[in-house]
Amino acid sequence: MSSLLAGQCLCGAVRYTVADEFIYAANCHCSNCRRATGAAFKPFAGIERDKLRVTRGTDQLMIFGDATGHDAHCKVCGSLLYSVVRDGAFVHVTMGTLVDAPSMRPNKHIFVGSKAPWFTITDDLPQFEEHAVAAKPGG
Repeated sequence: MSSLLAGQCLCGAVRYTVADEFIYAANCHCSNCRRATGAAFKPFAGIERDKLRVTRGTDQLMIFGDATGHDAHCKVCGSLLYSVVRDGAFVHVTMGTLVDAPSMRPNKHIFVGSKAPWFTITDDLPQFEEHAVAAKPGG
């Protein structure tokens, strides 16, 4: 059985646990992830939605989107905690909100075709113009 990882927003109003059973992890450079995080890219890890549980502050969540696809932010501090994706079946946990270190690390860059022009990727991870499964490596 895997361990549970703790996560929280900047102010601590929202806390969650998630199983350390991530299926994939990436650094997303799309414009939506950049805007949501205020950074050059969003490091995230994907897992089945039922493996994440908000343990404190459910009433402090600010949801952008609908039940099958949305970003969940803390309405107090604005931290992006996770995104519900893939028709509501998965969540992309924003790795910067994890308190505990996950066993999986991002192993690719996705949507580099729309990355910030002022940012240079300096590691050797594979780069994909769009989604990793649908795109050819590039960049």
